[in-house]
Amino acid sequence: MTDAARLLLSIFVSDLLPVFAIAGAGFLLARHLGVQVQTVSRVTFYALAPALVFNMLVSSNVDASQVGRMVLFYVLVTASAALMARLAAIPLKLDRPSLSAFMLVVISSNSGNYGLPVAMLAFGREALAFASVYFLTSSLFSYTGGILIAASGRRTFAEAVRGVLRVPAVYGAAAAALTMIFHVAVPRALMQPVMMLSDAALPMMILVLGMQLERATRPDRPVMVATAVALSIVAMPLAAIGIAYLVGLHGPAFQAGVLQASMPTAVITTILALEFDVAPNFVTSVVVFSTLLSPVTVTLLLAFLQRYA
Repeated sequence: MTDAARLLLSIFVSDLLPVFAIAGAGFLLARHLGVQVQTVSRVTFYALAPALVFNMLVSSNVDASQVGRMVLFYVLVTASAALMARLAAIPLKLDRPSLSAFMLVVISSNSGNYGLPVAMLAFGREALAFASVYFLTSSLFSYTGGILIAASGRRTFAEAVRGVLRVPAVYGAAAAALTMIFHVAVPRALMQPVMMLSDAALPMMILVLGMQLERATRPDRPVMVATAVALSIVAMPLAAIGIAYLVGLHGPAFQAGVLQASMPTAVITTILALEFDVAPNFVTSVVVFSTLLSPVTVTLLLAFLQRYA
């Protein structure tokens, strides 16, 4: 075995295999014990994710300028993904619902269930703090721009704003910001349960990912699915590296940002596709196949980030 092969195998075993082992447990829970993914997902979304965001931001020493660059990085990544998706859709000659679904799956990366655990395993807590900033920003988009894309004009801007107000992680971030700005010492009696919930967030997110994979079905639009998957896990990492250099990310922020932008399609896209009836079978297929193929692309990306960031 060559040195390069040993390096890639080591990265896969240490940084990705633990994620897929826990996801496998989620798959088995859903397949054989009938555990409902909606219940586990809601517990994670409403209780664990806000605690994770609060804990990561309060306990980290993130540079405020790097946080601003991370938000700018996300905006540029999303704009690039939207442009690539729109251009790639032209030869596919998609109808309006299919185009909405196609845009949605290319734009939305799984920065929560998948990206956060990998960032922690590969690069540590400082990178996880920056990854949490990306995750929060992408969550805000999912409940505004994501809803507007999926709804194709059937929801008003006011309804999208109300959707943002229902994202618990927003309040976790706001509380963390106030705590840091006013240098408030969080009482131990409050911080301990927050830390316990935060510690539970990442494994629960991975369980949800595995439960979603259990829903896999054979794709009925293979060319459309293959194009979306290629954009998500091949084209986007290349674009993200260039954008990260452009906005001045460095160190853990560079690693976390590029990694998060390169994740497979987000699980939440399946929820939006079902809610607004925009090619839900296609969306589910993209989520499943981009996730199953991602160990190859993410392992190569991690090797790059560890050497050149």
